[in-house]
Amino acid sequence: MIAFALRGLLARKLRTVLTALGVILGVALMSGTYVLTDSINDAFHSIFSQTYRNTDAAITGKEAFSSNENPSSTTPSFDASLLAEVQTLPDVRAASGVVTGDAHLIDKNGKAIGFGGAPNLGFSLDPAQPDFNALSLVSGAWPGAAEVVVDRSTAQKKHLAVGQTIGVQARGPTERLRISGIVKFGTVSSIGGATIAGFELSTAQRLFGKPGQLDEILLAAKDGVSSRQLIASVSKVLPRNTQVRTGSEQASKDADNTTGFVSFLQTFLLAFGGIALFVGAFVIANSLSITIAQRTREFATLRTLGASRRQVLRSVLLEAAVMGAVAAGTGLLLGLGLAVGLFKLFDATSLTLPNNGLVMKPRTIIVALVVGTLITVLASLRPAVRATRVPPIAAVREGARLPPGRLHRFRGLGAALTVLIGFASLLIGLFVRGLSTGPLLAFLLLGALLMFVGVAVFSAQLVRPIAAAANPVARWAVIAFAVLVWPLFSLPYWLLRYGAWGPGAVSRRVGAFVLGGVLNPALLLVVAIMALRRWVTAWRPEWPAEFPGVLTERSATTIGGENSRRDPQRTAATAAALMIGLTLVTLMAALAAGIIRPFEHSVDKIFIADYAITSRNSFDAFPTSVTDGAAKAPGVESIASVRTGDARVFGKTIVLTAVDPQTSNVMRLDWRDGSQATFGQLGADGAITTDSYAERHHLGIGSSFRLETPTGAAIALRLAGTFHAASGGSPFGPVTISTATFDRNYQQPENLYSFVRMRGGVSDANTQALKAALSPFPNAKAVTRGQFKHDQIAPLKAILNVLYVLLALSVVVSIFGIVNALVLTVFERTRELGMLRAIGMTRRQTRRMIRHESVITALIGALLGIVVGLILAAMLSARIDFVEFVVPVPQLVVFAVVAVLVGIFAAIFPARRAARLKPLDALQYE
Repeated sequence: MIAFALRGLLARKLRTVLTALGVILGVALMSGTYVLTDSINDAFHSIFSQTYRNTDAAITGKEAFSSNENPSSTTPSFDASLLAEVQTLPDVRAASGVVTGDAHLIDKNGKAIGFGGAPNLGFSLDPAQPDFNALSLVSGAWPGAAEVVVDRSTAQKKHLAVGQTIGVQARGPTERLRISGIVKFGTVSSIGGATIAGFELSTAQRLFGKPGQLDEILLAAKDGVSSRQLIASVSKVLPRNTQVRTGSEQASKDADNTTGFVSFLQTFLLAFGGIALFVGAFVIANSLSITIAQRTREFATLRTLGASRRQVLRSVLLEAAVMGAVAAGTGLLLGLGLAVGLFKLFDATSLTLPNNGLVMKPRTIIVALVVGTLITVLASLRPAVRATRVPPIAAVREGARLPPGRLHRFRGLGAALTVLIGFASLLIGLFVRGLSTGPLLAFLLLGALLMFVGVAVFSAQLVRPIAAAANPVARWAVIAFAVLVWPLFSLPYWLLRYGAWGPGAVSRRVGAFVLGGVLNPALLLVVAIMALRRWVTAWRPEWPAEFPGVLTERSATTIGGENSRRDPQRTAATAAALMIGLTLVTLMAALAAGIIRPFEHSVDKIFIADYAITSRNSFDAFPTSVTDGAAKAPGVESIASVRTGDARVFGKTIVLTAVDPQTSNVMRLDWRDGSQATFGQLGADGAITTDSYAERHHLGIGSSFRLETPTGAAIALRLAGTFHAASGGSPFGPVTISTATFDRNYQQPENLYSFVRMRGGVSDANTQALKAALSPFPNAKAVTRGQFKHDQIAPLKAILNVLYVLLALSVVVSIFGIVNALVLTVFERTRELGMLRAIGMTRRQTRRMIRHESVITALIGALLGIVVGLILAAMLSARIDFVEFVVPVPQLVVFAVVAVLVGIFAAIFPARRAARLKPLDALQYE
């Protein structure tokens, strides 16, 4: 039976390849994800290990609590006098002080240099202690006073050279510094899109606003002194706001800050690999079911020759296992290329990641091979069991069919119950309070899987009515495609054919463009005439003389529609793969629309200023000196800022915000207790909170509570007002205090936003005045309300585009599922097609019949996917406060058009294959 199974695979090469494509693509995304994230992790660890490669111990500031809520939070600095003190310790061989901060390099056009949203790193260098330096000189010299070294990658991209001057913006206005050298970072091949600016210590302290302070002290032990002995010695002289770790521990601690992001990215991408494999499982199960139905007489013959049901079962499972293993191996190799593509995809979406070469761990190989093979075998279980039910007598019957199972009559009821159980599981996961993360995800995942499986099975009951309704839609969709879309593909064809993009003289390329421009409209006219003839013959069947044969054009589409309704279970299973992909795409589109609309409403409600000042990327905090500069612009009537930092209140870390007294002139809140005047009455101890936060912690007006800062300082506060947070969000955190109190207790305060009201409102003159005032700060910009909304939404749309690209993989898998089902259908109906050709069906009509069946199947999948996606979006919107339920009509129209295109393109190969059948050979086919 082993030899029989392997020969069966080799005898059906095309069917095997098409069936395995779903697993290949799913495993490729899975292995590519592991390669990508392992490569990023390796690059980050290389960066941090290079930073501390000769460091036995590192002294840093100490936070009173973990500051993970706010990405802009920084570790507190400490007094630089500690450096001289630790240098005198008997166990210390060498020590070097370091200050760090954001340093934006400014090009000759006055614009901040940045690549892919990566950080702009600035830090001090100590040429006298080269062992502590992770940078190495490529050219030039180490920096002196008013000098800077820049990384080689930035220098190459921006054509910088030693001796030139370049702008640097840190805490204050842009300063011009001389480039003393070009450097590279250790042995790491790429640090992503980050820029590096290195300064001597006093220059760095001045630029970063840290005079007399340090962020870190790097230590080297004397010979014979271990790292632990060094730490014990240093700990005796440390102030309470500092801490010491070994070099390796500090490297791991710094790397931990990136581990969370990489872990999230890995889970995020693996989820899409799982989706592709899930869709591939549907494709495999459907393809094997069709194949086994077509091999009824083959299995019956085996049973006649003495094969047992167990042997037949093993044979089918062995076929699946071999196919799955080969597919998984192929997907594993494709994953390397996909990892490279993912790096480029993130580059294109302004998320340039560090890369030190691709890393493929043994875990990646094992997981990819095991998961790919296991998914294929599991998907083949039901078809394999069906194969064992073939009776030996079927070997001598003409047109024998697989007998239905004992529970077949309960199929519809079981599917409906599966959908209800899945729906109930989703409701439990979404609306039952108090669930921990593990059970919550388990309920959601189980509910989604059961809903997909249940809808896919139950949809067989809906195929006939949906197919009947979709029949005219499919006919007109194909006509519209012929008239509007196909001519667009002809111009690239002629350009390629006549060498527009290949080697050759300029005249050839110009001629190709002219030829394509002439032939494209001509082809459009021809296609329009063909579409008109199709319309006439479709709606005037009494005019069949236009075409040879007995059958009319309408007959071909009618047969195609009837074919889609002939076997509802097969059609539903084929459409299910596309349904899953479109369900998820619809869900994402609805959630994005549900986030964007309330956000825009919130901005319109809160934002009563004329302009907002933000960082160049719209999300980073910026120095308060930027707002001070903008306040000097002529015409400014009011300007107020929102500062942000971490705090610990009621035992939990929150994002604390602070506002100016003038905030009432530029922002409006929905007050529950208090008024706009409350902004100016906060004073030294006043605070405002959201009404939900006050209720949760039993706070009323005048209530006292304490707040702890990252340095360990405690602030006594009283509640001065509460407001209702808009559903679309607001620039305020759970607790907001005055900027005066904030600045007294937080090192280097920064603004998240500044809002400006100007005399005369938004005008060209006021815009230019703000731009001129901000010209010394190239990393900041002034935007109107509309631009502010656009800038805040843009990252969400970029993420949505990434999601669409990743979900497109499941749509690609579903395309191959439709192709495979149609190819198998052509095999199954070979004699039928021969008979149709014999009574007059032309090759074009044959192609149209197959294409029509494909489009109807795709439309069924699209309708089910859009409906299920909207149901899931409604459930999530009811659970998540900041999401409204919005039906994204334009996107849904696009998805429906995409489904039609999927159906048309999926039918190209099967339709051509069917049209090439010779009538006599087809009639003799067995």
